[in-house]
Amino acid sequence: MLCPACGAPSTRVIDSRPAEGGLAIRRRRECEDCGRRFTTYERLEPQLMVRKRNGRLEPFSPSKLSAGISAALADRPVSGSAIERLVEEVEASFRGSGSNVTSEEIGRAVLDRLRNLDEVAYLRFASVYKEFQGAADFEKEVAALDSAEQPG
Repeated sequence: MLCPACGAPSTRVIDSRPAEGGLAIRRRRECEDCGRRFTTYERLEPQLMVRKRNGRLEPFSPSKLSAGISAALADRPVSGSAIERLVEEVEASFRGSGSNVTSEEIGRAVLDRLRNLDEVAYLRFASVYKEFQGAADFEKEVAALDSAEQPG
């Protein structure tokens, strides 16, 4: 591990402990050349694999999911931390179910959460996820949203 202050390759671990609910290891390090201390984190590489619509399999990417959700939430009054939480919730919901998930399952999980977070973002995301072809698709989705909100 290179020291971020002086670039020296000789650092030593002073302290190690679990972090992020046991999903990472936090290590406190000290540079043996300049004496500066810094913290590093070890995390598992994502092993959750996503089966895309074209059949291709690729690693789950929280950053790609976050970008899609952020695009749907553009100019909406939702904080970045809410987006981060949504991505973490979606990822966590699939981590326990095995190593493979389809992009459709991820899309449905995002839509379920967006419906409660922001209806405009829900419609934006749904238009891409469900491949809307025109205004009629939007009208149908808005009608479905309205019927879901009405007690019955």
